[in-house]
Amino acid sequence: MRFFLIFVNLLIYLGCSGQSSSNNNNKNLSEKINDTTFVNIRDFSNDIIIDMKYATTANFLNTKVYDCSACYLRYKTAIQLLRVSSILIKKRIKIKLFDCYRPLDIQKKMWALVPNPIYVADPSKGSIHNRGAAVDMTLVYANGKDFDMGTSFDYFGKEASHDYLRFSKKVLKNRIFLKTIMISNGFKAFDSEWWHYNLSNGTTFKLANFKWNCN
Repeated sequence: MRFFLIFVNLLIYLGCSGQSSSNNNNKNLSEKINDTTFVNIRDFSNDIIIDMKYATTANFLNTKVYDCSACYLRYKTAIQLLRVSSILIKKRIKIKLFDCYRPLDIQKKMWALVPNPIYVADPSKGSIHNRGAAVDMTLVYANGKDFDMGTSFDYFGKEASHDYLRFSKKVLKNRIFLKTIMISNGFKAFDSEWWHYNLSNGTTFKLANFKWNCN
């Protein structure tokens, strides 16, 4: 009950905060861009930390599958994420992104390495990442330290689930805080991965194989 009340209070507070900050943020966004257009999040914000794990070997595949580190998203996804960022910045908190849009060819490469739907989405069906409507993320304090979320990114044990409650109050509060602010700004949580969030209507976007220029 205690954590439910915390969740409700955060939802009310962040919902109000989101209303006041979203208008200010939209002044910097072009209304001429189509919702389905792929955009580089860095073109809209320097406040978001980009730490693309699949552009390194620091991931569960132990393999670099991206040629370079860049976060692309559908414009509509980017807008919602920027709204979250604008709220957090006022609290001296930043978003750190581990993965964003993932080209379908990269999904196939990952599937070839680990052909198990528990860990990698089957490319024949695709994932929300392949649609440009999902992010893997955490939060960072002003001093550069990551929020303690109980497990690392890409940890696939039961402890990564939102339903796992055998953590300290601090870890549970951190997870609830992230989940609340994302849900109140148009995202949905993924039950088994605390770091993964989908745009609420992200499945309406088509699977894509757009590849960004690393130069």
